[in-house]
Amino acid sequence: MMTYAQWFTMHGNKHRELVQRLLSKGLAQEEIIAYFRFENMVEKEKDFCELYATQTKCHEMDDLNCYLCACPNFRFTQNPKLKEEKLIHSHCDIDSKDGKIFEHEKNVHQDCSGCLVPHHESYITKHFDTEWFQVMKACED
Repeated sequence: MMTYAQWFTMHGNKHRELVQRLLSKGLAQEEIIAYFRFENMVEKEKDFCELYATQTKCHEMDDLNCYLCACPNFRFTQNPKLKEEKLIHSHCDIDSKDGKIFEHEKNVHQDCSGCLVPHHESYITKHFDTEWFQVMKACED
């Protein structure tokens, strides 16, 4: 099973390659953000996300944008912290009201499936950087 850190690095590199390709074509910030709209990505970037093969959205919302596939407010650690006899592997830094907690045995993970915060183009525009790792730099505790 892939760790958070492994997925983070793999996805960040894939994101970088795609953004660099778009920049080399002369796309501006607004055009890059628009390119990452779910419907466009399903059509043109089938290998970017495993869900694209079945045209399945990770979050049910109109105008889903995949630029920030992972959320800059998600925090994960390779060294889980013990809290109330449970190992905390990840959490939401803004305590989103739409986020949930997933517990398995003594392990606790953040479940972001109900949160839409990073998938709105206004949020992406506010936090935009062509370097995904820069936007996501606080994610790994």
